[in-house]
Amino acid sequence: MVHLTGVYDMKAEKIEEVLELAQSYCIINNNEQQLPLNVLRGKMVGLLFFEPSTRTKASFYRAAKNLGADVIDLQAGFSSVVKGESVLDTALNLQAMGLNALVVRHSAAGIPDLLAQNTGISLINAGDGAHEHPTQALLDLLTIKQEFGRFAGLNVLIMGDMLHSRVARSNIFAMNALGANVSVGGPATLVPQALSSLGVNIVHDIDDALAAADIVYMLRIQKERQQGGLLPSFSEYAALFGVNERRVALLQKHAIIMHPGPVNLGVELTASACFSSHSRIIKQVNNGVAVRMAVLHLLLNK
Repeated sequence: MVHLTGVYDMKAEKIEEVLELAQSYCIINNNEQQLPLNVLRGKMVGLLFFEPSTRTKASFYRAAKNLGADVIDLQAGFSSVVKGESVLDTALNLQAMGLNALVVRHSAAGIPDLLAQNTGISLINAGDGAHEHPTQALLDLLTIKQEFGRFAGLNVLIMGDMLHSRVARSNIFAMNALGANVSVGGPATLVPQALSSLGVNIVHDIDDALAAADIVYMLRIQKERQQGGLLPSFSEYAALFGVNERRVALLQKHAIIMHPGPVNLGVELTASACFSSHSRIIKQVNNGVAVRMAVLHLLLNK
């Protein structure tokens, strides 16, 4: 593995390799055993985020530091990009300074692939437009594996803004590769029928789908992208598609609730649903550090 720009073409064996290493790092990270490690001593990792981030950026920073790497946190708003420098020029200049890996988040789909093809450094996609968010999918898979020990045959319901969700796409690709049964649901304006071509089942009876699910994955309603009248109101969305106390009661005892964050409380999930015994949302955040440690290790420890 030289780059991680998406999980679209990742084989099940490669995904499992990342998850196995991530699990070992999860144990080390949570017990703070021998941290920092020297796995990436002498390596330099850059973080270049053109969109806001808390969980992804902070966990990549900690992951790199845990492995002994040096980290450069590049503030896009204070870089030469504001003077007209292209993203590619920025990456090439960082390469010339000895950067080994660059973690990029950008609103335009394809930017990480562009940089991977035109630089000599390892590129990690931290989210590009509505395309992919591979490390989010990998940390979600680690959370599921810890819970169930397998993927084959599990029923996953992904619900919400499928139209704009890079998280959903990466999860669909990865879950299909590992043999899970994926269904999607939400408002017709946000769940394109074309998604069925990705091997998912589009559901319309949300209550029945919730009752059958092993994993309920609620997507964030991206308020910053809802200016085109795709939703009548957030309160209507919450009533029709949100998970509240009544819907939590429909879940199987073993079912878990997941969310990539940040949660719009009262929209995708009520507070009681978000913090119920079914919720694994905080666990996802914790697993994010371990997964990103594993990815950096596999990319740079050659």
